[in-house]
Amino acid sequence: MEQKLEKLSDSVNDMKSLIQTFNDTLKNIENRLARLEKVDSIEHRVAVNQIDLSDIKEALDRLESIHAGEISKLLNEIANMKKQGNKTEIEYIHRRLDSHLVKLATAEEEIIMLKTK
Repeated sequence: MEQKLEKLSDSVNDMKSLIQTFNDTLKNIENRLARLEKVDSIEHRVAVNQIDLSDIKEALDRLESIHAGEISKLLNEIANMKKQGNKTEIEYIHRRLDSHLVKLATAEEEIIMLKTK
């Protein structure tokens, strides 16, 4: 009887140690799962942020292309206005030169007339 009791006690102790081992293993697994969840959460946030960043980049590219078109239109308009401004300035200079040429011509005529007298 004593032997059976001893065997039973040994069996109970073995079961306790097995339960303790299982408990330690379970805690270890839970810790690993918690770390995996954190990594998964970080990966998810990174993926979402990458999507957000790519959306922002696409929006910026679209805005840049729109603004580039508007800027080129403005530059063309400015160039045309400059050409018009230059054209009017050149016309004004031509008129002044023409008036000076007329004055020179009249002065030459007067000089020639004075020489002939």
